[in-house]
Amino acid sequence: MNDEQLLRYSRHLLLEEIDVAGQEILLRSHILVIGAGGLGSAAAPYLAAAGVGKITLLDHDKVELTNLQRQIMHSQNSIGKSKVESGKEFLQSINPTTTINTIAEKATETSLKGLLPSVNLVLDCTDNFATRQLINAACFNQKVPLVSGSALKFDGQLSVFDFRSTSSPCYACLFSPEERFEEVSCASMGIFSPLVGIIGAMQAAQALQVLIGFGQPLVGRMLLWNALNTQIDEIRITRNPTCKVCGSQH
Repeated sequence: MNDEQLLRYSRHLLLEEIDVAGQEILLRSHILVIGAGGLGSAAAPYLAAAGVGKITLLDHDKVELTNLQRQIMHSQNSIGKSKVESGKEFLQSINPTTTINTIAEKATETSLKGLLPSVNLVLDCTDNFATRQLINAACFNQKVPLVSGSALKFDGQLSVFDFRSTSSPCYACLFSPEERFEEVSCASMGIFSPLVGIIGAMQAAQALQVLIGFGQPLVGRMLLWNALNTQIDEIRITRNPTCKVCGSQH
């Protein structure tokens, strides 16, 4: 690290769990953030500020007025712009030394297959069941750690699936791809503004822990946050041998 980096990240360097070695891991890392809306708007700025060397933002959507209630990477002047370009401007204003790549497309099996070999970790900040299943399967196949978050109304969920470990469960162990869930969204159900900030910031924290390798990330656990009652619960997740994605016969 150069002198400017030593000063910029000095508060990290004081933490023995991170120190110089951990910070250098972050500087060499590439994180793919899928979804530049509510969760991505909270997670990506902390990743950039923390010194992640490269961040790729993947989102096909454009900024709308209704987004500004919670998507803090975007501003009034961003309306009509692609979310990834608006997000890039915001992240570069925080840390111009972080490389920001943008892809203004939907996540597809083909695009993820091409992207994941160069990625150290993925943040799933999307808002629908089908895309989460797609991301989960792609990360499992490429053995890329996945930090998955979701938020709706007053309820948030967060888990880590570290596919570098053969014992890690996957998203499909908990929510089978064969089940048919009714797709709900913020547009129809509403969302408590700070909730996406809480879950998104936790996603960033989990990502840093997994990359550097300290603490106890939420592997095999799902954290449930209820903002209405300010209640935190946790459920255990074990690998399902009959899982359609990571099960032993697949």
